[in-house]
Amino acid sequence: MKFLLALVAWCLAALPVRADIYADAAERWLNNEFTESTLTREQQLDELAWFSRAAAPYRGMTIRVVSERIDTHTYESNVLARAFREITGIHVIHEVTGEDDLVKKIRAQMDTGLNIYDGYINDTDFIGTHFRYGKTLALSDYMDGDGASVTLPTLDLDDFIGLAFGTAPDGKLYQLPDQQFANLYWYRHDWFSRPDLQKQFETEYGYPLNVPQNWAAYEDIARFFSEKVRYIDGQRVWGHMDYGRTDPSLGWRISDAWLSLAGAGDKGLPNGHPVDDWGIRVEGCHPVGASVARGGALDSPAAIYAVSKYVDWLEQYAPPEAFELTFSSSGEWVAQGQVAQQVFWYTAFMPALTAPSSQVNGSDGRPLWRVAPSPRGAYWEDGMKSGYQDAGGWTFLTNTPADRLAAAWLYAQFTVSKTVSLRKLLVSLTPVRASDIESRQFGEQAPYLGGLVEFYRSNARHIWTPTGVNVPDYAALSGYWWQQLSRVIRHEATPAEAMTAMARNVDLTLEELGNNATLSCAPRLAIPQEEELWLQAPGAPKPALTRAPQPLTLPYREAIEQW
Repeated sequence: MKFLLALVAWCLAALPVRADIYADAAERWLNNEFTESTLTREQQLDELAWFSRAAAPYRGMTIRVVSERIDTHTYESNVLARAFREITGIHVIHEVTGEDDLVKKIRAQMDTGLNIYDGYINDTDFIGTHFRYGKTLALSDYMDGDGASVTLPTLDLDDFIGLAFGTAPDGKLYQLPDQQFANLYWYRHDWFSRPDLQKQFETEYGYPLNVPQNWAAYEDIARFFSEKVRYIDGQRVWGHMDYGRTDPSLGWRISDAWLSLAGAGDKGLPNGHPVDDWGIRVEGCHPVGASVARGGALDSPAAIYAVSKYVDWLEQYAPPEAFELTFSSSGEWVAQGQVAQQVFWYTAFMPALTAPSSQVNGSDGRPLWRVAPSPRGAYWEDGMKSGYQDAGGWTFLTNTPADRLAAAWLYAQFTVSKTVSLRKLLVSLTPVRASDIESRQFGEQAPYLGGLVEFYRSNARHIWTPTGVNVPDYAALSGYWWQQLSRVIRHEATPAEAMTAMARNVDLTLEELGNNATLSCAPRLAIPQEEELWLQAPGAPKPALTRAPQPLTLPYREAIEQW
């Protein structure tokens, strides 16, 4: 009995010491890593103390989460997961994988009902899937209900800039923003500013060498550098950059709003209504078709024009290596210093441009490049979305056990908490909080980020948008893009043949999904009509243009004022 009493006394005496371990860990992380925050140090300590207290019932647990392979998530996996473990006692295995593999993993858990992962950072391109299938946790309900005790009091949802992207038509939040990056025009500002090149270009084309506002000007500039200039300082240069390897990421090149930049869809934000940037028409909330015969625009003249330009520019103006590159491998290519411009470039690869090895920065570390609004295609009209923005959000499935869900939700909030978020932004340059964007520290980086700070401090961050709710099953439909596009690149099909097959496949899948009685807002395939009836009606799908737009460029400062 004396031994048991002594043991109990020892355990009780050890509790404060154990608690001090987590408090000491919080102090260490604030001193060494989270030194930059929009919160005061005292506020940071309070926030981390809350995490430690809320995590107490789950200490010793190991949870598994997964996200795509970009610098943001590598930082989370290598740094934030360890910080969270030391501060809370919850061990996190944060897996980083390819986007296509991530899609397969979340779909496998939805289909099987097995608890494969406890949380996903899943693109909000899935929002049309999540609210229709009823297998994704509505975070709005969770925070007000079972998850109230593990919801951070200082989470401050109003501070998130991409909250709308993870919110469904039912008004509920399904995905908590974790990172955002945009597709913007990228170009070598130093080359465009050279008097000799400016004179040569204007003599050749009759207008100034500046930021292209439409595809006609972009194409002239691409031809100029690839065929007229060819060499700068003894190095072969190219007027265009892209990627074309047969790979799932090839599909993102077009599905990530390339059709909207061409002007294939309708006006309206965030994705065009009733025809969106995938060319899918909806009536109410029900997708009714992607083919022109059903009122869609996936095989319309504008869509065929979009794919034709993609392939033509890749073949004529991009470096030969582009055909063997994927999303990931192409991302660092512009940092090698051989490319004059890229029609849209993912800002997720900004760290590669700012790295010491980058060949596109001056000796003072300042960029020789700039980012600006992407030029638009011949069918684009005012009122349409201006580009694509990838928005990854924390996503949880309803079949996750309650304790594992609570622990994973704590980790998710930790990765976007104000204690952590500014430091994560400065490392990865993929912001989610307005307070971080407006911070002094982010503003001080503006001279080194070539326009990124200006983009996120403008209204543009709201009109560069992800895939929307018209897409009822992202996993089922997204594969068609790269499969058809690869046929065009290999010259096995013309753009018109590929987009006709694409529209047919999407329509067939919509028809199958419409037979799923459990699906909310399920597709209702429309009866085909004469294509000409749709092409002559207002809006998308649009008839073929009979005259190409005149090329137009603007000086950099005027171009970014459009933001």
